Amino acid sequence: MILHVCPWYCGYFLLSPLRRFEVKPEKALEGLVSPGDVVLDAGCAMGFFSIPMARMVGEDGCVICVDLQERMLKTLRKRAKRAGLHDRIEARRCTAGSLGIEDLDAKLDFALAWAVVHETPDPAAFFAQIHRALKTSRRLLVAEPAGHINLQKFESTLETARKTGFRTLEKSPQKKYHVAVLEK
Repeated sequence: MILHVCPWYCGYFLLSPLRRFEVKPEKALEGLVSPGDVVLDAGCAMGFFSIPMARMVGEDGCVICVDLQERMLKTLRKRAKRAGLHDRIEARRCTAGSLGIEDLDAKLDFALAWAVVHETPDPAAFFAQIHRALKTSRRLLVAEPAGHINLQKFESTLETARKTGFRTLEKSPQKKYHVAVLEK
């Protein structure tokens, strides 16, 4: 299988203020992220969701941000520092086969996989790693771009997640995304 990864320079487009007309991170994460939480942003890119999550978790929380590309993480670190949130964000470089979160077994309060599952070479392994890292009864928000992934493929993605131990709590399709909240 050929690994397709969004090029690092597209990260700047993902940060565009115009994107907030499409999706507002705070609204998408409402009721899922709370002060003091330890959360994961899998495939964080340059932090479109990471920075708002860092604000949401507050001084006692932490956002673990993982991405395959060091250039994405470098920009995320700079943005976090400028926002005064660098102490709440931990940026980690993952590999195609591992999120690099083995040290987080049963420590996460929430995980986000926004427009990233379709880029992973092994979605079952991806979901299994997140499942291990989440505390019991905690949630994972999965969203895939409707322009890349049709509804049938998204349902197949959710079935893969179910086979790793997740259950679907809610599906809320949006104009440009297929979205589901899963629970461990």
